Amino acid sequence: MTKREIIEELLTRRQSFSRRDSETTVNAIFDEMTKVLARGDRIELRGFGTFGVKERGARQGRNPKTGELVPVDSKRVPFFRAGKELRIEVNGAAQDDPFESR
Repeated sequence: MTKREIIEELLTRRQSFSRRDSETTVNAIFDEMTKVLARGDRIELRGFGTFGVKERGARQGRNPKTGELVPVDSKRVPFFRAGKELRIEVNGAAQDDPFESR
């Protein structure tokens, strides 16, 4: 599902929202989540999951063309860990209709 599809779904479910209100709301949520993660903080959405940032240490990598060793700097990478309720819902939905995901 893309951001545009999320906005369309919001418009479908909440007819009182204008397109501009829907876009503003979705963009504000994603902007705030980005700011929080950029600070290195966690976002915990009970029942859905946790977004966070992990530190990856520096390491030696390889240039795939030449095979030469190259240093790879340490960096912070975002991650998502699904919550229990989301995992149950996803697994339950897959078992309800095995052809749904095809």
